[in-house]
Amino acid sequence: MSALKRFGASKDSSKPRNAMQSDGGGKLIRTIQELEEVISGGAETKSGARVTPETAMRVAAVFACVRIRSSVVANLPLQIKRRVDDDTRKNAFDHPLWTIFTKRPNRWQTPSQFKRMLEAHLLLRGNAFAKIIRGVRGDVQELIPLHPDRVTTRQLDDLSIVYEYQRRDGRTIPFGQSDVFHLVGLSLDGVTGVSVIKYARETIGLAIAQEEHGASVFKNGARVSFVLKHPQSLGEEGVETLRKSLNAFRAGGENEGEALILEEGMSTEALAMTAEDAQWLESRKFSRTDIAMFFGVPPHMIGDTEKSTSWGTGLEQQTQGFKTFSAEDDFTTWEETVNRDLISDDEPDLYARFNRNALVQGDMKARKEYFTSMLQWGVFSPNEVRKLEDMNPREDGNIYYPPPNTAGTLANKEGEGRESADAT
Repeated sequence: MSALKRFGASKDSSKPRNAMQSDGGGKLIRTIQELEEVISGGAETKSGARVTPETAMRVAAVFACVRIRSSVVANLPLQIKRRVDDDTRKNAFDHPLWTIFTKRPNRWQTPSQFKRMLEAHLLLRGNAFAKIIRGVRGDVQELIPLHPDRVTTRQLDDLSIVYEYQRRDGRTIPFGQSDVFHLVGLSLDGVTGVSVIKYARETIGLAIAQEEHGASVFKNGARVSFVLKHPQSLGEEGVETLRKSLNAFRAGGENEGEALILEEGMSTEALAMTAEDAQWLESRKFSRTDIAMFFGVPPHMIGDTEKSTSWGTGLEQQTQGFKTFSAEDDFTTWEETVNRDLISDDEPDLYARFNRNALVQGDMKARKEYFTSMLQWGVFSPNEVRKLEDMNPREDGNIYYPPPNTAGTLANKEGEGRESADAT
């Protein structure tokens, strides 16, 4: 009898046979980079944990940092402005890019989904890409996000940049520089950005190892261990029976709080928790702080409020530092990339601008103080304030109040002002 018949295999070899897969589910390899990672051990760290953008996002501190920074970009309106003259700016409602960034960047995503996704790619991999779909007249119709792991960026001898995108079926498609919207983070070569995951790999690997250690501790009951002493010796069957009963006892649930019954003169002796276990929680705090430092997020924004940082002495100052040094960097990157890749040289009066006033949208006190100051100094009219608050205008609201005269002399003639000042 043949081996195929002996194992019950089908005569038709083209049909699938039984297969066994590892507990981890395996990994589907689609690119050369993914194959190299698997063969060489990938992004394995000294702690033994394998760090990739996907595994890194399972660490709470990494997920929180990426969520916070990408949400700021996603929720802030990105507007397309037009310069009317040196002093006047207007929203370019009639331009296709206004629709792209305020209504529909492509056929399935909202603007916030699109911006959040690309910003997450930028934070984790240092680069974010989108294919530019243009109309007959060259205007932008859609932005199709491209996964950065599938994009290879090269600079040619004439300094132009080309992109090679690998599809799911393995085919490689070349794109020119004018066909790709490319966000670049911190860069060492001026062409591609560096990955935070690559440089923070050991820190994140340590955090993953700590998570696994903590899970192991809690799986075993998270309490002080003990040993059992027997006056003689147990056979293999007795040891196995005792092990099963102990595992059932330590599993908790309905057995929690019950007493352990010992037989044959056995006794217990407690073991103290090791120093590594005792300091596990403290070491996790250091990992959170280090990860927050890599991503430019104040520790208090990811739940670590125990220590003050160089961002400032108070939480308000630290939050303002995040807006100034991290969020502003993201805004500038997006604005300049839109101006470079999506606005043609034939439209020099157009530019992209985030509405930074929306940062205080959730702070009623800050909004009140801001609008009051702008009204007092004649920067805004009442109707402009109402417009920012999504309210209808009022009949007498298109007026600008004169700025307050704090010195009391500027409204007078120059000579009278000096005499008034001398008199005081």
